[in-house]
Amino acid sequence: MTTGQLQDLLIARLVRDHGGTRQKWRKLIGNVHLYDRKTHPHCNWAINCLGSRSEVEAIEGLIDDIRNKHPLVSPER
Repeated sequence: MTTGQLQDLLIARLVRDHGGTRQKWRKLIGNVHLYDRKTHPHCNWAINCLGSRSEVEAIEGLIDDIRNKHPLVSPER
C-alpha cells in the first residue's frame, strides 16, 4: 500500500461512517508522514490530524484500526 492509497482508504471510510465530503476529510487528515523502516520496523507511518474533538476522535480511531491491518506503507512513486 502507498501513502496515497492509505489516504484514500481513510477518507472513504470516514465519508462512509461519518458523512461529510472527501475534501473535508482530506484536509483534516493531512499528509502521511513516513519513517525509515530501519528505525520503525513495526509501523512506518503516522498522521497528525486536525479538526474538532469528535473529528479527531473519528480519525484516530480509524487510524488505529487501519494501522493493525497496514502497518507498513510505501511512498508514492
